[in-house]
Amino acid sequence: IPKCNQQRIHRLVEETILDTDERFITLRHVPLGMGVVIILWNFPILLAAIKLSSALLTGNRFIWKPSPHSPNTALKVGELAARVLPPGVFNVLSGTEDLGPWLTAHPGIANVGFTGSVAIGKRVMQACGATLERVTLELGGNDAAIVREDVDIADMVPKVYRDDGVYTHGTSLLRHRALYVYEKIYDVFLAALAVFVQTLKTRGAGDAEAVLGPIQNSMQYGKLRELYAQVQRDGWKTATPSSTSPPSNYGGFFLEPTVVDSPPEDSRLVQEEQFGPILPVLKWADEDDVGPPVGFGGHKHSGLGVESGLDGLKWWCNPQAVWIKN
Repeated sequence: IPKCNQQRIHRLVEETILDTDERFITLRHVPLGMGVVIILWNFPILLAAIKLSSALLTGNRFIWKPSPHSPNTALKVGELAARVLPPGVFNVLSGTEDLGPWLTAHPGIANVGFTGSVAIGKRVMQACGATLERVTLELGGNDAAIVREDVDIADMVPKVYRDDGVYTHGTSLLRHRALYVYEKIYDVFLAALAVFVQTLKTRGAGDAEAVLGPIQNSMQYGKLRELYAQVQRDGWKTATPSSTSPPSNYGGFFLEPTVVDSPPEDSRLVQEEQFGPILPVLKWADEDDVGPPVGFGGHKHSGLGVESGLDGLKWWCNPQAVWIKN
């Protein structure tokens, strides 16, 4: 159970609103009932843990619908949960994408927690609207980072690529989708980044020195191959030579990490969430100009609702006032 929920459940207690000689009013939070949790394939346990813990701690039941690309994780967790929880509390239902629309439109569902793309999130919300179900959406983003003139380049280069590029092969929802580097240090920073990226080995599980594995599934691999092909087709410069061609001798969905030098601002590579090991780097001179493309917040197309903490716990409850006449 994440600490953000574990440390706050004690605050979800019955509150005294009014206590007089005439009346006593309290506010309590009651469970919604049955919920549905639909999770993406990139972090099947972590993404589920936040949603499921909020549901369990507030007394709800749920159906966990994992991605068809990563069903085994959910099935194993469900098997373990069945040893300690009553039947019908922790349910796992794996299958094709057809299950999602059926679950979200079911009249017996009170709350839906979804993590995935903006396009699918809109369909989930539309389905929930038909039955007025509560819905939480954690959707895509296009996060960027601004690199300023006073940065320590040697210290920053590994950090800016390591956390999202190495450990998740670019599939983290929090990953930088673009770097905006100040023009006076652009060339030096780009060269240092290219050197670092080319030290990363891409191999299968049998190579002890490898830090980058394959893309998780064929669907995402195909989308990324299209981006790599556009880089070659449109003649964009890359700071990592030959890395736009995927290695052919690995026998899997492997792609070399690629740094693209100043692609067009309006290109798909910059405007869309890549979800892979390809990183556009762009130049800026005026911080006022670079602000709008970077964007801030976790609202609008980035998502809806709250998953964790006290507000996340309340999202799985209905407030109920009790009025007692003395």
